[in-house]
Amino acid sequence: MALDTQAIVDQLKDATILELNDLVKAIEDEFGVTAAAPVAAAGAAAGAAEEEKDSFNVELTEVGQEKVKVIKEVRAITGLGLKDAKGVVDAAPSNVKEDVAADEANKIKEQLEAVGATVTLK
Repeated sequence: MALDTQAIVDQLKDATILELNDLVKAIEDEFGVTAAAPVAAAGAAAGAAEEEKDSFNVELTEVGQEKVKVIKEVRAITGLGLKDAKGVVDAAPSNVKEDVAADEANKIKEQLEAVGATVTLK
């Protein structure tokens, strides 16, 4: 049994909103699907995209090959002493700074990545 796609499309063009609504309900009942699920998921994703974070935690994920340079950069960014900065680097993955603005977080990320570290903004 082959479907006559064009005939179906023509029938849908002539249908009223109530008839289309009944058709959707019948398809949902017959095949056990829900037509609203993709719409709801898309709406939730759009809502999440609209909400931008205004503060970030800058996490040092991996130190890389230049550990000494990363320690120096962490000291410059945080104002910590040598021992404390080394502790932050040795404990990677660890937060370098918490609750910083997006611009500052991106700047810190660039500084650390410039010396070979891997950074994640959370």
